Amino acid sequence: TQSTGLMSVSLFPYELVPVDGQSLTSFKEQFDSIVVISSTLPETFPGRDVLIATSKVDKKATEAVGFFPSSEAPGGRLIYSPTGVLDGDTDDIRSYASASRAGMKRAVESGSSKPLLFFAKKPERVEHSKALEVGLLEALAGLYQPLTTRERSEYKESVAKVGFSSLWHTKEQLEHIAKIVKAIEQSRRLARDVGGPDPERMTPYRFADYVEASFKGLKNVTVTVKKDRETLLKEYPLLCSVARCSMTVPRHQPCVIRLEYHPPGPIKETLFLAGKGVTYDTGGADLKVGGIMAGMSRDKCGASNMAGFVMVAALLETPGLKVVAELGMVRNSIGADSYLSDEIITSHAGVRVFIGNTDAEGRLVLADCLSHLRVDAINAVNPHLMTCATLTGHAVNSVGPYTISIDNGPAKANSRSIKLHEKGELWGDPIELSLFRREDFKNVKPRNSDHDAMQVLKRGSPRGHQFGGAFIIVASGLQAHGISSPLFGINSLNLSEIIFFFRRFF
Repeated sequence: TQSTGLMSVSLFPYELVPVDGQSLTSFKEQFDSIVVISSTLPETFPGRDVLIATSKVDKKATEAVGFFPSSEAPGGRLIYSPTGVLDGDTDDIRSYASASRAGMKRAVESGSSKPLLFFAKKPERVEHSKALEVGLLEALAGLYQPLTTRERSEYKESVAKVGFSSLWHTKEQLEHIAKIVKAIEQSRRLARDVGGPDPERMTPYRFADYVEASFKGLKNVTVTVKKDRETLLKEYPLLCSVARCSMTVPRHQPCVIRLEYHPPGPIKETLFLAGKGVTYDTGGADLKVGGIMAGMSRDKCGASNMAGFVMVAALLETPGLKVVAELGMVRNSIGADSYLSDEIITSHAGVRVFIGNTDAEGRLVLADCLSHLRVDAINAVNPHLMTCATLTGHAVNSVGPYTISIDNGPAKANSRSIKLHEKGELWGDPIELSLFRREDFKNVKPRNSDHDAMQVLKRGSPRGHQFGGAFIIVASGLQAHGISSPLFGINSLNLSEIIFFFRRFF
């Protein structure tokens, strides 16, 4: 719980209670509803007779989420939320997530404030092994309300306690799942809290204030906020070019947030994260027109995701892994002092960048942050680098509402994106794989001797998100650390583009 200046808000306002599936009836008084989640009608659960009787007169009763009054159920409320039969080639684990969210929603609509989620049948497919975790996370996500709603004095949480149970987990396993799920959801709520609000509620400085306050009680994380204008101009020249117009408005001025998680015991691996935090993107001098500017307050979700990732690592006290994140917080405004196309700006890595479009600002912010992390990584223990951003509309056009992951040479050699893809399938967070080709780096090459890299092409790149990634590698100085580098194996870039508003971590 922290004070945001308006009122105190909590990053996890519920009591999360694991319940032994073999003893459901003994917990009846602790909850006021039960939500049964299953692929087919299970053999036993409180209130089953009512559901069976109803299904005899209503063939549709068990085909969609439904409410059934039952004296046997906690609070007299039974909600049945089926996943449907999961035997199709594309029936992934998200079916459990959808059923869990729908069931939780119906329970809350019925007036329940202490629902118990019961996962009644063990999944038959190995790729659905995380069904309970994924379903519980989605149910909790459905309870989330925006930060600006929770900051209102009259706001009250509708749910105080959430129970969960299954027939195929031991008590110890359920308790472990409760610890993991609570840490993930608390971290996701941080990411939603800073990623979602309007551009005035989450200016660069207010974003930083909220992050600082959220990490205040975690002794294994250090938070540093760089605000000094002269320091930023010297150390983050590309970022400051994006922020140039906003410099004249004190509350819109930029900052860089550095988060460091220090694990217990020896460090075996170091993960460096760069997050794009554009609190509002007007497009700058290349103004967004035709109604496409709406929603650009969420252009900071790369930074919000990275803040959340650091938090989950800290809450779980992840052993052996040190995490360092740089979040570039900036507003891309339009005005007399906007940076312009045709300017040549030298990056932190010393790369002279020819600006081709001021609406391609995210790659500039990331390049400077990543360059700082590149320098840190050279002397770090087993380092890996990753960026996260709402970087290009091209990514949405390519794969729709999914994450794209794309590796440089060293990351590809270590199968980084493939491993992310495999974990994403287990956790209901699909990740699509993309590849760099030689044309992507050829397009970034300079057109004459007064610059070293093209930010964008005049007529756009035929390979949009790949071009953006290639530019970041070049402008950040990482191109010198490819598979032919003597430092190969310690400098891996994994470029992930988070397309839509924050939903998942894994």
